[in-house]
Amino acid sequence: MNLSSKNHQGIGMTSQRTRDRLIQRLKDQGIDNESVLEVMRRMPRHLFVDEALAHRAYEDTALPIGYAQTISQPYIVALMTQRLLVPGMPNSVLEIGTGCGYQTAVLANIFPQVYSVERIEALYKAAKKRLAELDLFNVQLRHTDGNGGWPNLNYQFDRIIVTAACNEVPENLTTQLANDGVMIFPFDNGQDQTLTQITRTSQGLVSKSLEKVSFVPMLPGII
Repeated sequence: MNLSSKNHQGIGMTSQRTRDRLIQRLKDQGIDNESVLEVMRRMPRHLFVDEALAHRAYEDTALPIGYAQTISQPYIVALMTQRLLVPGMPNSVLEIGTGCGYQTAVLANIFPQVYSVERIEALYKAAKKRLAELDLFNVQLRHTDGNGGWPNLNYQFDRIIVTAACNEVPENLTTQLANDGVMIFPFDNGQDQTLTQITRTSQGLVSKSLEKVSFVPMLPGII
């Protein structure tokens, strides 16, 4: 990841000291994977939000990125990434919902191969530009409907992460999950949302509820 420029390094409320305080908060909340913590310590989150919100980039909160979408709370990014690493080090991960590209960038600094889809063209183009500026070239992006997963690929992923709330287990995605693979997604039961982990075993899919969350809904189509 290329962090050589002053803009990437940050100053004031976007400085490394401010990022370090965020990392301590993540540790206090139970994030203990050193790879995840180190990537998020170095990641210039202020580059993924509007300049007017840059001073809030290292608060542990979701922020608007336009088009009724948000950049996820750092704790949730760290938690979901950490869960993808249990057990072992997977080779490939599919992300449904690129958004501004922040979660994508975190994944790309940990996983060898990252595939990510985004339904909103403006967000897709902006994320693609940011990832290139950070020299993250192990990511493949598509502007497509995430409900169908990665299109036209005869391949199954070791991990799948969904960054929009689903009101049922997304079968189109579980079919793209490899044996012993893990999928993390927010499940919306109509009253609240629960971060849910699905593991594909030799006996079938095993579901585990993690904790309450709040995500924008999964929507069909592209715009």
